[in-house]
Amino acid sequence: MSTQTIERTALSNLVFNEPYARKVLPFIKPEYFQDRLERVVFEEIINFVEKYNNQPTKETLSIELDNRKDLSGDEFQEVLKIINTLEKNDVDMNWLVDTTEKFCKDKAVYNAVLNGIQIIEGKDKQHTPEAIPSILQEALAVAFDSHVGHDYVENGDERFDFYHKVEEKIEFDLEYFNKITKGGLPPKTLNIALAGTGVGKSLFMCHMAASSLMQGKNVLYITLEMAEERIAERIDANLMNITMEDLHNLPKKMFQDRLGKIQNKTNGKLIIKNIQLHLHTVDTFVHC
Repeated sequence: MSTQTIERTALSNLVFNEPYARKVLPFIKPEYFQDRLERVVFEEIINFVEKYNNQPTKETLSIELDNRKDLSGDEFQEVLKIINTLEKNDVDMNWLVDTTEKFCKDKAVYNAVLNGIQIIEGKDKQHTPEAIPSILQEALAVAFDSHVGHDYVENGDERFDFYHKVEEKIEFDLEYFNKITKGGLPPKTLNIALAGTGVGKSLFMCHMAASSLMQGKNVLYITLEMAEERIAERIDANLMNITMEDLHNLPKKMFQDRLGKIQNKTNGKLIIKNIQLHLHTVDTFVHC
């Protein structure tokens, strides 16, 4: 489907398809219509909807068009021709909304890139190059999401099902932690090990990284202060079940053999990454 066909299809359904119009009008912007005359039609549609809270007809659009002062005689006739081409069409609603959403996303990104070029070339005097990331971010965020949140009354059944849903959890290898968390940590949740300096946060996190790895999980360990090798050293001692002192005295062949046994017991992968932060006012970090 060409861009022009998408635009004409959208304009037709904004006039003849009320559910579609109600769903997409809050998200479509005039600047998404590359053709100026099609943009004029869209502006008249949205002006009518905002004023009368109802969809216009082809006749009302043609009449309202007379009030515009920014069209030449030839342009006026061309816009009338576009209005006359608008017609009711039977297309799948979900497909139509998805296609319109993609059209809006593509146009938003395209316009953002053009705006960025104008800023770089100095043609846009209102913005500096520092504004380009936020302009692109706003364009990439375009989406037809009208969900306002959980309706306490209307979503009662869904909430009941949520209460009785058996949730997958990542188990601890520590019985007490499984008890207080009712079986472990749910995926896609943020959990913080919080304690004072020197209490053992890093030791606990290393233990958890080792445990998760042996469960076949992929683990990313981000350390904000300790070297990557120091974190790996603690995990080595944990998984090889030896002290730190014995770890340093271990012959290379024996170390490789033990590491090989660990590798054979898991399909997971453990990556340790050190990120340096310059926070002079903070002397305690939370590893996560």
